[in-house]
Amino acid sequence: MLSLSEIKTGKNIVLNGEPYTVLSHEHSKTGRAGAVLRTKLKNLKTGAILEKTFQGADKVEEAEVEKSKAQFLYREKDNYFFMDNQNYDQFFLEKETLGNAPFYLIEGTEITVLNFNGIPINVELPIKMELKVVEAPPGIKGDTASGGGKTVILETGLKITAPLFIKEGDRVIINTEKGEYVSRA
Repeated sequence: MLSLSEIKTGKNIVLNGEPYTVLSHEHSKTGRAGAVLRTKLKNLKTGAILEKTFQGADKVEEAEVEKSKAQFLYREKDNYFFMDNQNYDQFFLEKETLGNAPFYLIEGTEITVLNFNGIPINVELPIKMELKVVEAPPGIKGDTASGGGKTVILETGLKITAPLFIKEGDRVIINTEKGEYVSRA
């Protein structure tokens, strides 16, 4: 069990039977009142964000979240199928669980799987990924007054703003946390 002083940013905790990760924490004590800990938590199963305040004597259980490597195999309707790299077991996760991850998944992509009580609950993507541009309007020479960007569509269906020199068929590196163009591959 974790006490108030042990709940820190990055810790995984169990709240109402669900695994959460602590995104931020703020410890405060006012006058004669007890200590209070304000936290922002992210549900590891659903991706929902929750703000929770803990009082002085509250304790929470630490979540045993294990990480393993897996490979994305294919998509069938709203289910995304993966294969564990250790034991070659196949499993699937639903689209709602994955959040924005489907915009970065192409066949063969290696990802990190978060397991809670031995069950895969979500995935962690690499921070930078390389994707192919499948649709890009032509860049007009000298048109930089508007900031020098245009909207392109990647092989996964993700729309991003890229520089004018990016054309169809180019491979680009994308930041998966922000969903932004980083550089040409």
